[in-house]
Amino acid sequence: MPQSKNMARLAEDMKRELIDVVGAMKDPRVQGFLTVMRVEVAPDLSSAKVHISRMGAPDATAEAVGALNRAAGHVRSEIAKRMHIRKAPEFRFIADDGAKYATHINELIAGLEQEQP
Repeated sequence: MPQSKNMARLAEDMKRELIDVVGAMKDPRVQGFLTVMRVEVAPDLSSAKVHISRMGAPDATAEAVGALNRAAGHVRSEIAKRMHIRKAPEFRFIADDGAKYATHINELIAGLEQEQP
C-alpha cells in the first residue's frame, strides 16, 4: 500500500531524527558504521519499522538491532521531543542486508564483464 505524500514526508523527517538520536547513543554496539536504510510508519502512527544496516562483522547488525530494540523506549521519547509530536510510534528495528546484497550483485556483474572478451 503506497504511503501518502504527508506520511512519506513524516517518515523521512523521522529517519533524519533517528540518525541523530542513534548517532548520539553511547552504546558501543550501535556506534560505528550504522545506517538507517528506511523507515516505514503505520498510517495511524502506532508503529514504525526501522531498517538498519551496519558494516563490519557478520553479526554486527544483529547486535546493533538487539541493542536498539532494548533502547526503543528511549528512542521513542527522544523522537517525540525533537519532532514535537504528541504520539510517537513504537519503533521496531529490523536488520537490513541491502548494502551487502548490492555489493554481491556488483561483484557478480564485475565477474561477468571479466569473462567476456
